[in-house]
Amino acid sequence: MTERNTALLERLFALAANGTTVRTEILAGVTTFLTMAYIIFVNPSILAQAGMDFGAVFVATCLAAAAGSLIMGLYANYPVALAPGMGLNAYFAFTVVPQFGGDWRLALGCVFVSGIAFLALSLSPLREWLVNAIPRSLKYGIGAGIGFFLALIGLQNAGIVAAHPVTLVTLGNLGAHGALLAMAGFIALVALYFRRVPGAIMLTILGVTAAAVLLGLQPLTGVVDTPPSLAPTLFEMNIRGALEMGFVTIIFVFLLIDLLDTTGTLVSVGQRAGMVDQDGKLPRLRKAMVADSAATAIGAALGTSTTTSYIESTAGIETGGRTGLMAVTVGVLFLASLFLAPLAGMVPVYATAPALFFVACLMARSLADMTWDDVTEAAPAMVTALAIPLTYSIASGIGLGIIAYAGIKLASGRWRDLNWAIALIAAAFAAKLALQ
Repeated sequence: MTERNTALLERLFALAANGTTVRTEILAGVTTFLTMAYIIFVNPSILAQAGMDFGAVFVATCLAAAAGSLIMGLYANYPVALAPGMGLNAYFAFTVVPQFGGDWRLALGCVFVSGIAFLALSLSPLREWLVNAIPRSLKYGIGAGIGFFLALIGLQNAGIVAAHPVTLVTLGNLGAHGALLAMAGFIALVALYFRRVPGAIMLTILGVTAAAVLLGLQPLTGVVDTPPSLAPTLFEMNIRGALEMGFVTIIFVFLLIDLLDTTGTLVSVGQRAGMVDQDGKLPRLRKAMVADSAATAIGAALGTSTTTSYIESTAGIETGGRTGLMAVTVGVLFLASLFLAPLAGMVPVYATAPALFFVACLMARSLADMTWDDVTEAAPAMVTALAIPLTYSIASGIGLGIIAYAGIKLASGRWRDLNWAIALIAAAFAAKLALQ
């Protein structure tokens, strides 16, 4: 790299001031990309089940991840990469789209509006107010519940659990090739992750796909080609329909999960990177939130569910990443991934099942941080965590959890623990559920 280019990067990212180098940042970016590149296979697979064009969603996923990561790196100078979020894509495909009678354009409209609302919040003091209004225990419950939701979807995709007319769910056919490959893939994935192998999730998806091809279960269609057309999803969001009052709850859930996820990720990454100041605050936090919210709106316009900050960015932090150059590197690699569409198209749903189940295991860790000694905190959190997968709806699970929290606090004489915001949200959810 020439002296001139190095000087430009130094000016853009303040490498020396952050105690890092161009080489370190690029290596950190490659490491982060390997840990989150599974999304280019998983996201199209999930949204295709909602009736969306697989190829277009693949392109939208790569472009949304690239745009979000580049904005985060160049505008906020944060070592945080973005991509369509796990959990929110499942909520989009298996709850929102069916609720809209299969109209994924209307669901994209809700994502776009939530992104604009998030952008407005990011530019105002209301951001911190809303984050602080949600009790910590419910945040833990929401995170674990979304994980359990992903686990259920993964088990369904693998054929390990199946529908039953009496018990609702039952054991599937474990002798089926897809179930066997998914179970073997999960064991391999956990072993690879334990051994700290970079890109363990992506390697598992590719390994199960390769096994399916070798066994004749999946046709070999190629690896590299020109990107598919984005036309089937580009600017297809129905914004006018999303602004109707009946969809306010859905937009709020998209907004709330994105806000909580982004805040948690930025705080976690900032702490690991040593970015937190002596008052416990993160520098340029507003810019980082603006970058995340803008990525959500851009992703919806392209044709994918909510784009958000990835906790996998911590892998790059551990490698030494400290600036936005790490995020820019990730963005460039997502652009290069556009040419892997044939490979993505070969991946069967049971090949992504181990990834879904493993991400669920990681998300369930949030329950360990809960205050189990206070039953008025633990019980509503568990209502949330269990209701999300059992109602097959993130929105319904959050609503029931918030209602339980408010009701339990009032009945226990702990009404001082309630703030007016959570009481208002509980009342709104109760009214909505009562009118269904």
